[in-house]
Amino acid sequence: MNVIHVIKLGGSLTHNTLLTDCLDQLDKHYQDTDVVVVPGGGAFADQVRLAQQHWRFDDRSAHCMALLAMQQMALLITGLKPAWHLAGSVVAIKAALGQGKPVVWSPDVLELDRAGIAATWDITSDSLAAWLAGKLTAQELLLIKAAKVDPRLTVAEWAAQGLFDAAFCHFVERVNYRVRVVSATDGDIFNR
Repeated sequence: MNVIHVIKLGGSLTHNTLLTDCLDQLDKHYQDTDVVVVPGGGAFADQVRLAQQHWRFDDRSAHCMALLAMQQMALLITGLKPAWHLAGSVVAIKAALGQGKPVVWSPDVLELDRAGIAATWDITSDSLAAWLAGKLTAQELLLIKAAKVDPRLTVAEWAAQGLFDAAFCHFVERVNYRVRVVSATDGDIFNR
């Protein structure tokens, strides 16, 4: 069985050149490795939050719109890295693995509904990445943040600092994969 790495790219990486730097490093470091990239929603998800505050629509609608934000980021990433594969489901991801290029997840709301993922802001792309890592039996979940990260802390300590959504600790409670969090501002993020 191949070793799978799930790499969650924080949406805030789009606010400067951090995203392209991360994508280039990822391309070099994980050549011929099974990698699944989970995009955050970035500025697209920020717009969903603002729209919900203004219009006061329900969390189910906001959840679906936030997943569309992740899909937009997935399209942005594959637009920047056209050789990478785009996949919308666990089955499609598994089919695309083993081809020597990263697979970018564009999450399907119906698959997440069937999995019982709640439609709430307590579950964002970080928790969805943790869920996906479990479904893929990944070896590692690496979360890349734009914020400074103290690598010596535990998941619970990072959560207490507000680095993750409210449900993240629950999603990684009893997993068989390693969870790492790094800051994209720390240079060579994949050689640690």
